[in-house]
Amino acid sequence: MSSVTGPLNYGALAAAVRSGTPTLGTFIGSASPIAAEVCAAAGVDWVLLDLEHGAGGEEQVRDVVPAAGSYGVPTVVRVESGARIRMGRVLDSGAAGIMLPRMNTADEVSEAVRHLRYPPAGDRGVATYNRACRFGLDPGALDRANSEVLGVIQIESAAAVGNAEAIAALDGVDVLFVGPRDLSHDLGVPGDVTAPAYLEALETVRAAAARHGKACGLLAGDGAAARRLRGQGWRFVGIGSDSTLLAAALGTALAAARTDDIQGGDR
Repeated sequence: MSSVTGPLNYGALAAAVRSGTPTLGTFIGSASPIAAEVCAAAGVDWVLLDLEHGAGGEEQVRDVVPAAGSYGVPTVVRVESGARIRMGRVLDSGAAGIMLPRMNTADEVSEAVRHLRYPPAGDRGVATYNRACRFGLDPGALDRANSEVLGVIQIESAAAVGNAEAIAALDGVDVLFVGPRDLSHDLGVPGDVTAPAYLEALETVRAAAARHGKACGLLAGDGAAARRLRGQGWRFVGIGSDSTLLAAALGTALAAARTDDIQGGDR
């Protein structure tokens, strides 16, 4: 018999994040459903389809969400802006959450997260003939959706860091996710993740999230870096992207293959 529960699996990802469970995922920059499926098969807790900087657009949401979902892995989608229609269409396709880039003030965030919820709590458009409602077979998804969708807010500027406390206090915000390159550039230390100003900003965001019972998120380059972040209290950690991980793995393999055997073995 079928054990289908729906694309959001009754909000399993949102529930895990809100309970304080650390999660690990990766960004899907290639917009490839095969890449998403590979990452899901490898055991990530979530994949993040990037519509801001990635190779695809809204049409890829229809393919990536079910590909990752076939392994029970939810998809979070980073949209390009806080546009209501874009978020609604992404959620109708079965995305488990939305990542909102470049949010600088509590007012901006408050307006944006309204688009994640159905009235009267928000202004998300209502329909049942979409994937989120199993194409009309699960109309009860409408009643659950407001509590099942994950809201991830990116902190990518000095202004956002200064407003982190007010942003973390908002209902509908589940994760404060630092964009490391954007933030370091805005702080005047481009790419220097050891700069005191950058490290101080990270701690400000982490502490604000903790005080309000929200998760803090950050992108790590590899597993070792992700482990350190988890030890520091970061609970929503991305490990690279499909393309960067592939490039790094192949680069390492090629370097090993091209190294002469100085012991005189096979050449």
